[in-house]
Amino acid sequence: MAFWWPLLVLALAYALCRFLLMLIPPNVPSIEVDASDVVDDGSQARDNSFIYIPPRGRTQQADRKVQCYEPATMKYLGYFPALTTMEVRDRVAQARKAQKIWAKSSFKQRRQFLRILLKYIIDNQGLICEISSRDTGKTMVDASLGEIMTTCEKITWLLSEGEQWLKPEYRSSGRSMIHKRSKVEFYPLGVIGAIVSWNYPFHNIFNPMLAAVFSGNSIVIKVSEHASWSGCFYFRIIQAALAAVGAPENVVDVITGFAETGEALVSSVDKIIFVGSPGVGKMIMSKASETLIPVTLELGGKDAFIVCEDVDVSHVAQVAVRASLQSSGQNCAGAERFYVHKDIYSSFVNQVSNIVKSVSAGPPLAGKYDMGAICVQEHSEKLQDLLDDAIDKGASIVARGSFGNLGEDAVDQFFPPTVIVNVNHTMKLMQEEAFGPIIPMMKFSTDEEAVKLANDSNYGLGCAVFSGSQKRAKEIASQIHCGSLPFGGVKDSGFGRFAGVEGLRACCLVKSVVEDRWWPFIKTKIPKPIQYPVAENGFEFQESLVEALYGLNIWDRLRALVNVLKFLTDQHPSGSKRSD
Repeated sequence: MAFWWPLLVLALAYALCRFLLMLIPPNVPSIEVDASDVVDDGSQARDNSFIYIPPRGRTQQADRKVQCYEPATMKYLGYFPALTTMEVRDRVAQARKAQKIWAKSSFKQRRQFLRILLKYIIDNQGLICEISSRDTGKTMVDASLGEIMTTCEKITWLLSEGEQWLKPEYRSSGRSMIHKRSKVEFYPLGVIGAIVSWNYPFHNIFNPMLAAVFSGNSIVIKVSEHASWSGCFYFRIIQAALAAVGAPENVVDVITGFAETGEALVSSVDKIIFVGSPGVGKMIMSKASETLIPVTLELGGKDAFIVCEDVDVSHVAQVAVRASLQSSGQNCAGAERFYVHKDIYSSFVNQVSNIVKSVSAGPPLAGKYDMGAICVQEHSEKLQDLLDDAIDKGASIVARGSFGNLGEDAVDQFFPPTVIVNVNHTMKLMQEEAFGPIIPMMKFSTDEEAVKLANDSNYGLGCAVFSGSQKRAKEIASQIHCGSLPFGGVKDSGFGRFAGVEGLRACCLVKSVVEDRWWPFIKTKIPKPIQYPVAENGFEFQESLVEALYGLNIWDRLRALVNVLKFLTDQHPSGSKRSD
């Protein structure tokens, strides 16, 4: 007992010191980011507001512009250059130079970069959400949930666990190499390219950037032409944080443009991350095949939302509406197909309908509205087409939300939240990604039927199962073919993972390293029977060696081991050398 007391005291002292250190706030400098040209003063935006000025030495063609408007009001926000192939390659070349320096940075420096970002985000939540709201039409609450919280969570995880998952990891050397020590090491790939969607402009930039930069890469991010205004402001935040830790200027870059710009990025980088549609994802893969770079694709979803008869209906109804209407339904992992047990179907439809009828949609910064705008004008037409097809095939709308005070120019940018029943899988609404505030309800009778319906989709991103029994919910969920956490999908939803251990290591070149253990009298040596020139009994030696190492019967392995030793000591009857 006396032997353990000193160790126990040391352990407790260490734990106490760790706890006390946690109480001391880290020294995190504040950064200043000029936002004077992006804060809405309530007046019509100037024609030249927040026009992008390229850094010295970088050119742009004045007639190649990405025009930016507020979806909820159609106010003009400004324009950005649509970069040419040569301009993109120049930006990637600059990032490549910066990466060679950044790859040598310490984890302490990288963590400080993250802390500076986290501090700025927490201190400027209103500004970040307002800019997201203006550029995409989402409400401030939706921006906080989808932009702020998700990003802060990922930064916090990297601060806590990122370094440990990038340290060398020791592995078994196997039976044939017991005298060796094996490990895998994680090195940065170089320049990561990311092409991201418009629905969460802040998070979609920070999500790939955080993993890429923390693992020692540089990254060039092409923002969507529908969210370039906000994306280029968010880039300022990253630039200021990098400067505060003495990082090279071009470790992170944000570029704007259309298809040509994206194609040029894919052909110039060492890995591409894409968030978008399956059609464009296939083109990205085709382009990436020319240079054989790794690809991570997140291509949307058609997530199933299964409600069993043993749930608290009022509780799950609120979850269902938030899952469908978050960001006006423009949510990759939003619920798009609702399967409700027949015993509670009517009750659940009524409760969801009552909630949806109370939802008002309108310009998010012009008043108190529950839901904002549709970011891309043409998308409202697609949503209406999905509803029309369903109604033509027997479905019926049972509830819709209301509109607030819409501007005449922006009336087509809004779509009322809608509950529709009597749907089935012959309808496009139940097969194609809607990406809008539509809640289609369908009955099921058994758990097996629910699983079958949920799996009857080309998509496989996420799913949700609600039951009063944890065991039942897990059993149903385990049979649904989808990806989810760590975030990513299967089938037409893509492949690869974002964030977490898998997303972090996906930004790395994984090397295996095998070295000799320091054991006396043992060293790496080719066994005599298979040294050149190979002995006549070389194959017999290999046969015995394989059985000695991997045989299933201990006595056969011992017998084979005796043969191996005989071969090595030239005492085996077939041990003569081959003559030429």
